[in-house]
Amino acid sequence: MDIYKEVEHRLLPLPPNNWIMRQAWRNTLFLHWPVQPELLRPYIPSVLEIDTYDGFAWLGIVAFEMEGIYFRGLSFFSVVAPFSEVNVRTYVKHEGKPGVFFISLDVNDWASLLIAKRWYRLPYHSADIAIRRKGNAIFYDSVRRNLPVRFDGICTPKENEFFPSKDTLDHFLTEKYCFYTTQNKKDIFHGDIHHQPWLLKRADVQIQRNTLFSPLNLDFSEEDPVVHFSKGVDSLMWNVKKLKY
Repeated sequence: MDIYKEVEHRLLPLPPNNWIMRQAWRNTLFLHWPVQPELLRPYIPSVLEIDTYDGFAWLGIVAFEMEGIYFRGLSFFSVVAPFSEVNVRTYVKHEGKPGVFFISLDVNDWASLLIAKRWYRLPYHSADIAIRRKGNAIFYDSVRRNLPVRFDGICTPKENEFFPSKDTLDHFLTEKYCFYTTQNKKDIFHGDIHHQPWLLKRADVQIQRNTLFSPLNLDFSEEDPVVHFSKGVDSLMWNVKKLKY
């Protein structure tokens, strides 16, 4: 598979064992805000180091469409219909290995909510999510069910595309090949990821409502985020493992 052979952009080698599924991520919006690391420390297990750039931790919202999920050996058959997801994340390290730490994932697909939540130990929430196009603009609207947590924004991507250069903020915020998660702050799990390098665009964004950070007691409504957009990548996923420490 071509994805598997394209490794020059990775900071670490591929895992030695076999990947188990391929996912297709499309119309991906990245929004990030700098935050003092100590404000996120209560929400991150102590065994994980908060990763920083220019002295700041970075709190992100990533919204995208999952075009398909394909298990190894069934590469042309998606086990789910297309669905949308909005996640809140920051960045951590363990023994020098950088990755994403998921704070929440809102999804409108029952299979991901019930199966992946248990399999990958990710903090999924049921939500009503719509991602739609109108001209050059892409509208993102997510409402978590049974809780007053919402994200509503409009993204207008610009024309020029670029691959982020290593050691830049663009690269730090997007090029991650591992994730960490916990359900009790004691048992930490991690999973390896591989994908093509993100082909990014700058974008204008209008955030009309955002209460995704309210569980963290943080509010960035008066601050503009760092914005990136990508048409998407295909990714490979490895099985999740319990972290040994």
